Amino acid sequence: MAEVQPERVDARYKGTGNVFSQQPSAAASSSKQARDDDSKAPLPKGVVLDKDGKPCRTCTSVASWRALTKQAKAETPTSTNQTTTSKPDLAAAATPSSSEIPAECPPDVEQLGRSTWTLLHSMAATYPEKANTEHQDNMRGFLKFFSKLYPCWVCADDFQTWMAHPSGRNQPRLESRKEFGWWMCEAHNEVNRKLGKKEFDCRFWEERWRTGWKDGRCD
Repeated sequence: MAEVQPERVDARYKGTGNVFSQQPSAAASSSKQARDDDSKAPLPKGVVLDKDGKPCRTCTSVASWRALTKQAKAETPTSTNQTTTSKPDLAAAATPSSSEIPAECPPDVEQLGRSTWTLLHSMAATYPEKANTEHQDNMRGFLKFFSKLYPCWVCADDFQTWMAHPSGRNQPRLESRKEFGWWMCEAHNEVNRKLGKKEFDCRFWEERWRTGWKDGRCD
């Protein structure tokens, strides 16, 4: 799951805004770090800092992360006495494109977001058709702690802010599968809007996540 409006970013972390579980904003960079040490180059566009001031891997896209590591290598001094020989750059040849992540590597913010939405929509799809009080309480508790423990902290903060809208309109609707599935679709579309992506027609959420499409493509 994009970009938090500037006024919604905590002053302590201004410049590191994001949204729930997708591509970080361009503003989420190293302006603070650059001010602290003008001798250092600013972090690449899209790199998000964690609350400890270090780059947050799960809040940053793989392209931005690779730009960061490339920058770090370029800034690392090499020994003047080291003898270099010309040879093929096998590491570079084996490196996938900037938008790809090898299966054995930690996920970036985009892969994490896609996997998370798959889980959340699947939970909505298997939710009881009519949920009793216990089931509603369990799901409400899950969403509460999920929004606090999500690995991308700026994404987590944004999801909490969205659910806590003063009007109460974004509170989880948990009485039935139909209501919960629609609510989850709306939550996903909120992120799609912030990312500038096409919104999903929530009338078809069950075909997408529970029953499969009526044209039989999933059979």
